[in-house]
Amino acid sequence: MKFTKMHGCGNDYIYVNGFTEKVDGDKKPEVARRLSHRQHGIGGDGLIFINPSQTADFEMEMYNADGTRAQMCGNGIRCVGKYVYDKGMTDKTHIAVESGGQIKYLDLMTEADIMYVRVNMGSPILTPSRIPVIAEGKRVVNSPMTAGNTEYYMTCVSMGNPHAVIFTKGVREIELDRIGPVFEYHERFPERVNTEFVEILDKEHCFLRVWERGAGETLACGTGACAAVVAAVLNHLTENRVWVTMPGGDLLIEWDRENDVVYMTGPAVTVFEGQVCIDG
Repeated sequence: MKFTKMHGCGNDYIYVNGFTEKVDGDKKPEVARRLSHRQHGIGGDGLIFINPSQTADFEMEMYNADGTRAQMCGNGIRCVGKYVYDKGMTDKTHIAVESGGQIKYLDLMTEADIMYVRVNMGSPILTPSRIPVIAEGKRVVNSPMTAGNTEYYMTCVSMGNPHAVIFTKGVREIELDRIGPVFEYHERFPERVNTEFVEILDKEHCFLRVWERGAGETLACGTGACAAVVAAVLNHLTENRVWVTMPGGDLLIEWDRENDVVYMTGPAVTVFEGQVCIDG
């Protein structure tokens, strides 16, 4: 099977052309687990197939490193845009990509061998039952929660996948490998959750670390950056346009409040290409 390794701000995935490479659907979770392994496989935060779509230009079929299906990935979808453009699968610089039943719209901007992609990520979901998170009321904003015998204040947002955003100091020192799984598997999140720990640097800049469900700590998370900015605005901590710095790089996130649309702009990079045997 031919593949391309790509990353957006260090959030790296293995990309496969689903138009030409055929893998049985029931085998895909195991293939994702095997190939994502950083010692025994190609290495990555997951596996993404780029398929034909009946409702958009392309479909992004995404699997986490543990083999579970994922609905959306902001960094991943930017790389889909670069892949289909670089491979001549489209000559358009404005494309629609379906993922998990949602359609996102991408604007492609080429600069040298790196492509910057602006994605219309749609409207943030704040209703608890749709995130989903078990909570009372219409929104979960700065709401207390006990995890691992510690009380946190979280704001919950879905950008097509569930996020719990925690604002705190000393984010670089947090033991994310300890607290991340406590949030991911907490009983209040029936579909598990991605957790962002965010330090506000000023009104237009924050620093974020993320624990992603099914992948663990990653160097960046596009939907997490979007959720963090929405949460920051709801808590009156930042402006609507914020640079989000993560260990893997920076994303520019804008929440158009008038139209209730979140835009994400960031890089997409090809690392290498290869071929791997997935049988046996």
